[in-house]
Amino acid sequence: MRTQIAIDERKFRNRSAFICANLRIIFLFLFCLTASAAAQDSDEIIRVETDLIAFEVTATDKAGKPVRGLEAKDFRLFEDGAERPIDFFEPIKRIDGRPLSIVFALDVSGSVTSAELSRLRDALQVFVQRLADYDSYFAVMTFGMEVKTLQTFTNRPDKLEKTFDKLLREQDGLSTHAYDATDDAIRLLRKKSPSAIKQKLSKRAVILITDGFPVGDTVAPKTVIERANDAETTIYSVLLPSYSRLQRDKKPLLTPLEASGLLEKTGGRAFYATEKSFEPLFKSLAEEITASYVLAFYPKPQNRQDGRFHQIRIETPKNLQIKQNRSGYEIK
Repeated sequence: MRTQIAIDERKFRNRSAFICANLRIIFLFLFCLTASAAAQDSDEIIRVETDLIAFEVTATDKAGKPVRGLEAKDFRLFEDGAERPIDFFEPIKRIDGRPLSIVFALDVSGSVTSAELSRLRDALQVFVQRLADYDSYFAVMTFGMEVKTLQTFTNRPDKLEKTFDKLLREQDGLSTHAYDATDDAIRLLRKKSPSAIKQKLSKRAVILITDGFPVGDTVAPKTVIERANDAETTIYSVLLPSYSRLQRDKKPLLTPLEASGLLEKTGGRAFYATEKSFEPLFKSLAEEITASYVLAFYPKPQNRQDGRFHQIRIETPKNLQIKQNRSGYEIK
């Protein structure tokens, strides 16, 4: 496609001004080309704003396994009890699919062993490789007595591998600021990973890797849940075996992290690590993350300004269990 740039020479008093004007236009044209080429860099995130109200949904069967292959017609969406049409629907898929923005928040407090961190490093590398076919961006944070960001969002495996190699256990860590770390991860998602990338609604997730016993946090779980819902973020947790205790029926005891509702009320769940290997666990986690769907709709004009919380219920006519990342929305 050819673009023609024309300037009326009579508008300029002399030929010099005419040449300068043309040079300015050529410069702007080249600048736009350069900016467009820069956006193709693998670490570049293209921001796209949208007015859609989006909900992340996971459907599971009776055995608890994620169900793929569903379509928009398989879901019904209700706002404040009244059914609404679904204006946008898309699953996560490998080729030209929705992007994934994931923050790893890793517990490096004194309760986590060096052997666990070593096995975690290997499992995380395999997890990243498993999602390599998707449009995935990862960030890495650690927490103990304080929260640190080791790597902001990237999709470059070499950068992530070097970051995982930096994982060090705090020798004298007496605190486990799990809620503070989750809160910081949500903030990182809001600032660095927009709700839409490359004109597609992204899935935002925090993978919290800890023993499930937060200690010394400055932010309350209720506040973190509210911020996660506002940022359309799902919280998953990998519970390490450091303090795992099994009941007589072989089911893990409920940890304070799970009891807080942080996972359930953001559409996530807990995955339990074993002493043997973390890789099967992360395989199941990858399956659940990539089997979700986004359902979105445009809010009614009156709902954009009323400042009220609107309840959203998503159903499926099939015999499936539905998890959604938040119970409703409020436009602030």
